[in-house]
Amino acid sequence: MSGTPKIYRYKTLSGLATRLRADLNDHDFVLLFAYNGIGKTRLSMAFKDCWKRKKKDGKRDTLYFNAYTEDLFHWENDLIGDSERYLQFNSNSRFFSGIKDLALEEKIFSYLERYADFDFKINYEKWTITFSRDAEQNIKVSRGEENIFVWCIFLAICELVVDGHVSYSWVKYLYIDDPISSLDDNNAIAVAADLAQLLEKGRSKLKSVISSHHGLFFNVMWNEFKRSKAKHKTYFCHHTTNSNEYTLRTTDEAPFFYHVTLASQHLSKIFV
Repeated sequence: MSGTPKIYRYKTLSGLATRLRADLNDHDFVLLFAYNGIGKTRLSMAFKDCWKRKKKDGKRDTLYFNAYTEDLFHWENDLIGDSERYLQFNSNSRFFSGIKDLALEEKIFSYLERYADFDFKINYEKWTITFSRDAEQNIKVSRGEENIFVWCIFLAICELVVDGHVSYSWVKYLYIDDPISSLDDNNAIAVAADLAQLLEKGRSKLKSVISSHHGLFFNVMWNEFKRSKAKHKTYFCHHTTNSNEYTLRTTDEAPFFYHVTLASQHLSKIFV
């Protein structure tokens, strides 16, 4: 490994989140690998909530994608009639602050067609989404297809942020946690490549944190950032249960293969 890795230790997720924000003062991106169960979702929310400790104006500054984002959608399966199935989304969330006026279907579909073979229609009066495939209407898509659809909405909204649309002018940071749930490896690679391209396009306006437990996705993101002119930092994150300590370990080598090595050598012995 080139250079000696630095290790940072934190007692709280808020302290770790503050560190990530500090890194973004001098870097465009932070890329973070962490196993499930370490607290990636809670870390993303701690990062989002940092403004509460520093600002008096009550203005948020982070658009995030995590498990809470997926919870903004829920299914109505029409168990009685078994025909009127649709996805309901929470119109009260600031996540959707510009979606109604801008009719994002074209932007969403430009991403969706890369990953899936179904179509959709948004009803902005009822805040519902119906899906179809070929001649079949009101279909129930799989959980993986639902996740990729929600991800495509997020990408379309990110385009609005990058383009400077007034509805999302409050966004200064993106925090993206595990956008590849239930995806196969081909889609994981495609999602990582598309995300890297979009972040590169918007890095003059936005700072971004990307966290994942998925080795392949993480490796593709790392390689994409290496090829770009962006300044970035890469970490492995570990949580030591016995001491309740969170650890960040820097790395500047191919993370997927390094991750395999770490796993084989027992993480608990390496990070303490």
